[in-house]
Amino acid sequence: MRSLIAGFRARRNLVLENLALRHQLLVLNRKVKSPTLRNSDRLFWATLSAIWSRWTKALVIVQPQTVVRWHQAGFRLFWRWQSRRRLGRTPKDRELVDLIRRMWQANPTWGSPRIRAELAKLGLQVSAATVRKYRPKGERGPPSQSWRSFLANHTKQLIAVDFFTVPTVTFRVLFVFVVLAHDRRKVLHFAVTEAPSAAWAGQQIVNAFPFETSPHYLLRDRDGNYGAEFTKRVTALGIEEKPIAPRAPWQNPYVERLIGTIRRECLDRVIVIGESHLRKVLEDYFDYYHHSRPHRSLTQDSPVPRPVQTPEEGSVVEFPQVGGLHHVYTRQAA
Repeated sequence: MRSLIAGFRARRNLVLENLALRHQLLVLNRKVKSPTLRNSDRLFWATLSAIWSRWTKALVIVQPQTVVRWHQAGFRLFWRWQSRRRLGRTPKDRELVDLIRRMWQANPTWGSPRIRAELAKLGLQVSAATVRKYRPKGERGPPSQSWRSFLANHTKQLIAVDFFTVPTVTFRVLFVFVVLAHDRRKVLHFAVTEAPSAAWAGQQIVNAFPFETSPHYLLRDRDGNYGAEFTKRVTALGIEEKPIAPRAPWQNPYVERLIGTIRRECLDRVIVIGESHLRKVLEDYFDYYHHSRPHRSLTQDSPVPRPVQTPEEGSVVEFPQVGGLHHVYTRQAA
């Protein structure tokens, strides 16, 4: 029996050796200046090395280590093919990627949190890393912790006021007075004038809070327009003034942030013709600010809450606001 098995093994080795030598003769007989090996040749020797232990003795045209490298390369290619879609994260839908890029192109002042919040309103939950992959980041740090604690304790009874200037096309300077509620970041009142005064500012506070709706605290800076007449009107409404330290605008951060937002997202992109034009531009912007613009401090909601829409409600459409400076995205059935 052993002799019979040894005879079969000897014959098998002879057949494989004959096959290896014939293959090398075919390679050497190709009509080229120097023998070249094809992928089929490499596959032949990689397979032969796996099933025949004496393959190195029959190999002449290349070194045995070369065949080993071919086998290792084939191993890598095999597992790369096996894992082409079985490892890693599921790729994002092309429609979602296109939507993120559309928002970025149509709204150059938006950052990643704003785009992420807008997508959440459309029922599309994505991570901040996904948004940053397609939209450059541009974020500011949060306000200081001490003021955050103060505002958390008094936010529903606290307003902030401030002035800012706007030049016109004829180089006149207009003054805008804004009243901001800290609770929902809502602009309760604004007014435009060319000649502000303490009496005028006091009257604006009266106009902002009719019928005993005044808050308890008013946060302001030490501008000269907040004179005795202003303090008299505020005290008559039952409001307690909280002036900030001199030359310390960071102590009134929310209204300062609001003014910076108005400039970046609106006034820096508009040439103001006159007082009535400025008032109309601000009315359009505040309509967008209150009903469409998401705020991080409001858990990505707008001052007037927006409902979250699911993909089942239709495809995403966009509507221009503030003359096309910004857009609101909503779902609409076909």
